[in-house]
Amino acid sequence: MAFILGLVLGITFGLAVIVGFVKSENHRSRRRSELATTVAAFARMTVDDSRKIFPSEFYPSWVSFTQWQKLSFHLILLKWLNQHLSKIWPYVNEAASELIKTNVEPVLEQYRPIILSSLKFSKFTLGTVAPQFTGIRIVEDDGASVILDLEMKWDGNPSIVLDIKTLVGVRLPVQVKNIGFTGVFRLIFKPLVNELPCFGAVCYSLKEKKDLDFTLKVIGGDISAIPGLYSSIEGTIRDAIEDTMTWPVRKIIPIIPGDYSDLELKPVGTLEVKLVQAKQLTNKDLVGKSDPYAVLYIRPLRERMKTSKTINNDLNPIWNEHFEFIVEDETTQHLVVKIYDSESLQSSELIGCAQVRLNELQPGKVKDVWLKLVKDLEVQRDNKNRGQVQLELLYCPFGMENGFTNPFGSDSSMTSLEKVLKTGANGTDVTENEKEITQKKREVIVRGVLSVTVISAEDLPPADVMGKADPYAVLSLKKSGTKSKTRVVNDSLNPVWNQTFDFVVEDGLHDMLMVEIWDHDTFGKDYMGRCILTLTRVLLEGEYSDSFQLDESKSGKLNLHLKWMPQPIMRDS
Repeated sequence: MAFILGLVLGITFGLAVIVGFVKSENHRSRRRSELATTVAAFARMTVDDSRKIFPSEFYPSWVSFTQWQKLSFHLILLKWLNQHLSKIWPYVNEAASELIKTNVEPVLEQYRPIILSSLKFSKFTLGTVAPQFTGIRIVEDDGASVILDLEMKWDGNPSIVLDIKTLVGVRLPVQVKNIGFTGVFRLIFKPLVNELPCFGAVCYSLKEKKDLDFTLKVIGGDISAIPGLYSSIEGTIRDAIEDTMTWPVRKIIPIIPGDYSDLELKPVGTLEVKLVQAKQLTNKDLVGKSDPYAVLYIRPLRERMKTSKTINNDLNPIWNEHFEFIVEDETTQHLVVKIYDSESLQSSELIGCAQVRLNELQPGKVKDVWLKLVKDLEVQRDNKNRGQVQLELLYCPFGMENGFTNPFGSDSSMTSLEKVLKTGANGTDVTENEKEITQKKREVIVRGVLSVTVISAEDLPPADVMGKADPYAVLSLKKSGTKSKTRVVNDSLNPVWNQTFDFVVEDGLHDMLMVEIWDHDTFGKDYMGRCILTLTRVLLEGEYSDSFQLDESKSGKLNLHLKWMPQPIMRDS
């Protein structure tokens, strides 16, 4: 009996302890959740929010916060991070040095200048001085991860020696010295899990490189003894950093064993870019005019940068060139275009640059943009008129399911033979080399009839002493040279034509329509302005009406209606 009573009391007491423990854990869990919510709310607070909470007598008037330092919570966290990083830096240095060396060395070899036969590290250590975090920002996301942007400054004392071997067999130990770096690293803690440390892996990336300075010195010699060597090695190092660490590239460090391949950088779509033209470019030549060409890229890597042809002696060049880029993160990446003046015996001189954020593009929708050229993309204090560049952009995400077909794509209207060439006779993928060869042989040719209705023009500039003009329009296709012209409308700055012209187009994706406005005169003609249009939009939409500003004119716009009547798509091999 005593045994049974003791057993019952023991079970009851045990159940009570278990229930109490569960309630206690649930209460602690709720408090942790409430605390996390409160901390997140504080992190999102602005200066105005904090002024509403704190009484004016407790709020110093001199306090202001940047986007990196919203509240004292961030300052305390930065101080804590810097203190602890200094303590553990010897261990971080050892691990980071080996990690950087392993990742960067193959890229150095990939970008190795042709004047060298070998380029490797003989020594690599980050030194004894730890970097300092100068700013922190919590990035909002979908709640599936924790994202931090850490602004870092480092003036260290690393010991980095490159073992360089030239083509003639000479070995040069080159020391990388006086490194100064300021940038922003992004840390992504993902996925969030229920076991400590509450995340499965850490992704890191160089989100923004604000400043990177270093010098090169041959140990026991002079690097300038070999012409071009300094600039070649410096460019190689910078390219390697861009390739291996810069966003959206992400390096993954597993914390809890698991498969984190979904966190790796993967292409999400393609960006079709048509470099149409530029106008009013700054002249960089003392004699004659500049010889402009363009360099375009999303990621500044050598194999991904595209260069246009050079248009000699022209400040209003027409390129009409098409390029394709791989997109890995449309939310943060942007397209950069830089216009240079080609110099045959000297380095090309930058005329101006511009950029377009990819998140401003609607997938499957052609966007025609005119971009103002500036001197520097980082420092937006340039009021000088350097000209404008016209781009036609089309973002095509992979797996787009709204019926849109990329007209530039290699799969557009593929023949059975081409499908076999691409996938192999048994349906499996062919080798990358075979794909590359097949892709180079395949050229999309879109034939059809372009119907252009010249409706009217508005607000044309006066062309005679009476403040009037006798305008007419000349239409031409740039590749074929086919031309047509409207009738003359006398004494009008707002002429109405309503005339339709049909053009047989042999290559719709790469041809252009040019409409020039002229003033008819008894003894000649006067140029009044022009519009240049690619055919991409009418190919995608079938037909459309729109108004176009006249280029090379003080005022005026042209009203057109375009319609496309396709013929069977064929391909040249």
